[in-house]
Amino acid sequence: MRKQFTIGIDIGGTTTKFGIVDDQGNILLQDRISSNKHEYVEDFIDELHKGIWPMIEKAGGVDNINGIGMGAPNGNIYTGTIEYAPNLKWKGIIPIANLVGKKFGLPTRLTNDANAAAMGEMIYGCAKNMKHFITITLGTGVGSGIVIDGKIVVGHDGFAGELGHTIIRHNGRLHKSTGLKGSLESYASASGVRETAIELLTKYPEADSLLRDYTINELTSETVYNCAMQGDSIANEIFDFTGEILGEALANFVMFSSPEAIVLFGGLTKANEILMRPTRRSMEANLLPIFQNKVKLIYSQLKEADAAILGASALMSE
Repeated sequence: MRKQFTIGIDIGGTTTKFGIVDDQGNILLQDRISSNKHEYVEDFIDELHKGIWPMIEKAGGVDNINGIGMGAPNGNIYTGTIEYAPNLKWKGIIPIANLVGKKFGLPTRLTNDANAAAMGEMIYGCAKNMKHFITITLGTGVGSGIVIDGKIVVGHDGFAGELGHTIIRHNGRLHKSTGLKGSLESYASASGVRETAIELLTKYPEADSLLRDYTINELTSETVYNCAMQGDSIANEIFDFTGEILGEALANFVMFSSPEAIVLFGGLTKANEILMRPTRRSMEANLLPIFQNKVKLIYSQLKEADAAILGASALMSE
């Protein structure tokens, strides 16, 4: 008898989202837990099991489940391990696919979280008919998935496509989790926006800004966005600076793989044109003429996190 459902799990730097997916790509049930609540991965998996098992029962039991597909930072599609993920508490090499498979008694596959999102976009989203595109996730970190000739680029060891850790400013801002200086993630992630806010508020101590109404701990990319929407000049400068750097990086990526589109999703995309206007301007300004005005910058049409859940679940149908 054909099994009707698959479980998709998206382990993000802050939150883990999961759902039951049918063979038409509909997420029938979903929920989330914290990714960083537990010091030990085994405790995390226990909580994951408590969240997912009632969904399995609602779907008719484990005999109705085809398997589990997972996306995770630094997830290796070849080995099923998370390896030295900078944004997770569990350090070193974690055999997460094996641990989850044993806990649930189901076949389990793993890939990089951003590659899972790219797969979701390719099968169910706005890149459905595209064979050349890049997905960029602007969230806790900067994730990316590269699709060339209809195939996700994974490289010889499963780790290709870490565009967020490419160096965009020589000897620039320190990325505390990796030790790299000047990486894209240190500027264009939610935490990068916060760091830029702190730097500019320090740089212009006499300048009035709504951002000064917040403590250092209260400063987030969301508070910066809210202040920018109210016309705050420093908040808008933060997004201009972030967009300038992101656009330069996207220009490099375009000249590498010549994609039809770059699909953007993640929390920072909620800033919409406040971020995208300077990003688009910077990208085009840094492209050779043969690449200019050819690449679409588009937002994911899938609900937030749905792309990664759907893409992860699709691993089981490969």
